[in-house]
Amino acid sequence: MDTMDTNQRRKSGINLPSTMTESSLRLQNFTPSSPCTPIRNASSFLASPRTMSPRTISNLTSPSKSGSCSDRFIPCRSSSRLHTFGLNDKASPLKEGGNEAYTRLLRSELFGSDFGCSSPFAGNVKGSGGGSPMSPGSGNMLRFRTDNTGANSPYSASNLGHDGGFSSESTTPTKPLRKVPKTPHKVLDAPALQDDFYLNLVDWSSQNVLAVGLGTCVYLWTATTGKVTKLCDLGPSAGVCSVQWTKEGSYISIGTSLGQVQIWDGTQCKRVRTLSGHQTRTGVLAWSSRILSSGSRDRNILQHDLRVSKDYINKLVGHKSEVCGLKWSHDDRELASGGNDNQLLVWNQHSEKPLLKLTEHTAAVKAITWSPHLSGLLASGGGTADRCIRFWNTTSGNQLNSIDTGSQVCNLAWSKNVNELVSTHGYSQNQIMVWKYPSMAKVATLTGHSLRVLYLATSPDGQTIVTGAGDETLRFWNVFPSMKTQSPVKDTGLWSLGRTSIR
Repeated sequence: MDTMDTNQRRKSGINLPSTMTESSLRLQNFTPSSPCTPIRNASSFLASPRTMSPRTISNLTSPSKSGSCSDRFIPCRSSSRLHTFGLNDKASPLKEGGNEAYTRLLRSELFGSDFGCSSPFAGNVKGSGGGSPMSPGSGNMLRFRTDNTGANSPYSASNLGHDGGFSSESTTPTKPLRKVPKTPHKVLDAPALQDDFYLNLVDWSSQNVLAVGLGTCVYLWTATTGKVTKLCDLGPSAGVCSVQWTKEGSYISIGTSLGQVQIWDGTQCKRVRTLSGHQTRTGVLAWSSRILSSGSRDRNILQHDLRVSKDYINKLVGHKSEVCGLKWSHDDRELASGGNDNQLLVWNQHSEKPLLKLTEHTAAVKAITWSPHLSGLLASGGGTADRCIRFWNTTSGNQLNSIDTGSQVCNLAWSKNVNELVSTHGYSQNQIMVWKYPSMAKVATLTGHSLRVLYLATSPDGQTIVTGAGDETLRFWNVFPSMKTQSPVKDTGLWSLGRTSIR
């Protein structure tokens, strides 16, 4: 019996267990009622092709046009989390000299064009904490990272505004920069205005009177009326090197080429006092509430107190070359000085030695200004070999920022109305630039002077600046908004367009 069953199994070509006969295996034709009929009996698919009807084969291989079933499932890549997979950018040691172009092409074919570039996770193979790091010798191409769906979602708060189109910048228009007139609204002729980087020949008083040193004379120009008054003439033996008004605007100090400092009453055009002490020209002056500081080519800074009879009460020694920049802080606690020795020094009211020696500039430091908005914030500008505006925290002595302007920095002035500052420049652009602090975004670039813009002063209302250059002109620019409206102020007609002489 066993021999007969074995022979029958060999003839039929089917290897069956010894306990099963061919007769026990029932082969049935399967004809689904529709291409999408659910399969309840898996044995129905054991039908032999010989016993299957042509219609059955047709229904299994070619579903009807109205059906939606397919013989395989193709997932939607847009909904899958392919971003959780990274590619191993490091070639396997078994494939030295692998084709990098082929690897990129394979990435693109597997994951689409977005994955054709280097994987953002490739640099995080070891120690990332996102998944098991791959061993360098493994031939695995893919590795799995922890799913950070919240962080990588295009709708997460951290990604809004990049490429998802949900940025506040796209929904809210960016506030445009304030428009600054590109031309001066008044130009004054200033004959004999010297082209000397180390002098300071222009200052604007709190009573709206502009003082200008021209040759051996000092002239006063009243902004409200346009009246020009000759304050003094030093004579043929002396020249004007610096002018500076007191904070109240009633008295003006004049530094001379002989090293003297003269004090004049600006309303009565009368000399009040003459102070000595410097050996050579006095090129820069700075008033605090009570103290007048003077810097000279003799490298010294003298402190003058008009309430005492002595010429000076203190001498500050620290610079190794001519002192060309001086500014008291707004609270009168600190004095910043710049020199031709490329140093920026900071002194207090009682010190005989500088509290800070800042030596990062690589050229003469003439341009100095203190922020009226933040105590201890100082800005300085370097000459032709430096071209940088540098910002300092005088409390800590740290440099906060440095901006290369591309030109010699001649003057700096901080606006008291808004947190902006203006700089004037020499070689080689001769431009005037308005900056927004602390971003240092350029608000405006003004041109018009044909030589270095060596002199700068600000009007008492803080809206207008006047610039002077060796081209013997003074130009008035409306660059800052008013403190109340914070918008550009229209020309009131006080300063008509055109050129007039200050003499």
